[in-house]
Amino acid sequence: MFVRKKWLFLLILVLLVAGAGLFYSRGSTQEYRLTPPASSEPEESSATDAVETVEPDAGPDREVVANGLQIPWEVGFLPDGRLLVSERPGRLLLIGEDRQIIEISGVRHIGEGGLLGFALHPDFEKNRLVYLYLTSQENGQIVNRVERYRMDGASLSQREVILTGIRGASNHDGGRIAFSPDGFLYIATGDAEQAQSAQDTNSLNGKILRVREDGSIPADNPFGNAVYSYGHRNVQGLAWDDEGRLWATEHGRSGVLSGLDELNLIEKGRNYGWPEIQGDAERPGMVRPVIHSGNETWAPSGAEFVRWAPPQRGLSEPEVLPNRRSAPKGSIFFAGLRGESLYEAKLEGGRVISFTRHLRGAYGRLRTVRLGPDGYLYLTTSNRDGRGKAQSDDDRIIRIHPRILR
Repeated sequence: MFVRKKWLFLLILVLLVAGAGLFYSRGSTQEYRLTPPASSEPEESSATDAVETVEPDAGPDREVVANGLQIPWEVGFLPDGRLLVSERPGRLLLIGEDRQIIEISGVRHIGEGGLLGFALHPDFEKNRLVYLYLTSQENGQIVNRVERYRMDGASLSQREVILTGIRGASNHDGGRIAFSPDGFLYIATGDAEQAQSAQDTNSLNGKILRVREDGSIPADNPFGNAVYSYGHRNVQGLAWDDEGRLWATEHGRSGVLSGLDELNLIEKGRNYGWPEIQGDAERPGMVRPVIHSGNETWAPSGAEFVRWAPPQRGLSEPEVLPNRRSAPKGSIFFAGLRGESLYEAKLEGGRVISFTRHLRGAYGRLRTVRLGPDGYLYLTTSNRDGRGKAQSDDDRIIRIHPRILR
């Protein structure tokens, strides 16, 4: 009797292991469903669901331009050629021939919160205005807010609070902010671990917000407040394509069922479904993602649009056009934290026609990708955030020529 029970136990164990293997193998197939955005008519496409993995050659087209950073979150480019970098514990770094530190007061570094995104005013050269998104504490509560400063040299002054009322938490704080081509400030927030707030248009959590440069509400905002779109879980990437369309990266579910991360095409007043729908699920009045990760986890963060020019005679690679709006094709690049990759969604109009994974595991967790004025992509790692495997020189900023990604 004992022998029979022993063999029965072993049989059950084998079946469980086999089932787990099937589950994880399905999650690693790297097949992505490419669906047209809700506003597009269905069209025939030659896109494939299979992900092409690209391993670029090492060489002078890749270099580390800064290291020893503490959880960098955003990177920007000052007119004098220096890099401006935010570190989550509450510091801005000015990186040029030397490194200068600006401490930001009032930052509460807790979990995913801290000093997160920043944006330079479109007329920064004239007015020197910089906007910060940060986590803080007010009356015993964790909150997020947007502040504006004037930057002179390596100091900030004239602090103004631009936007409050964004609840904070250890997780799901959003944090990306960016000026749109038409001069509005967009702010990505998370649901602060209260999923239903994403469906409440009176709440600023789980939203993409839009305000004027002074924090006032544009008259054409859809709900009479700062809310531009809703139904988001945790947006961390914003990018506009060459037609002025806004794209956003969004973290999907967590835990054992982690996955269903999203790339969304954002339209004013639309509901993007969280927590009511995920992945390919549908419900009237809610928008499905243009592409999602299925059972895989990208943990997508910073995003950047890159326009590609047709190859010139005698050249095999397309050139990057950072400032020209007439390029016929382009890609949304976004950084992957859990996925430890740089992802590329190639666009045709408002549709994703192919999806490629670059640099898989080359630098660990990636937080941000930015196109520099020199035509190079700048990536920040996030290996010291408690979830990565930090190398001795982490965290880093890596400069990459886009041609090695083609």
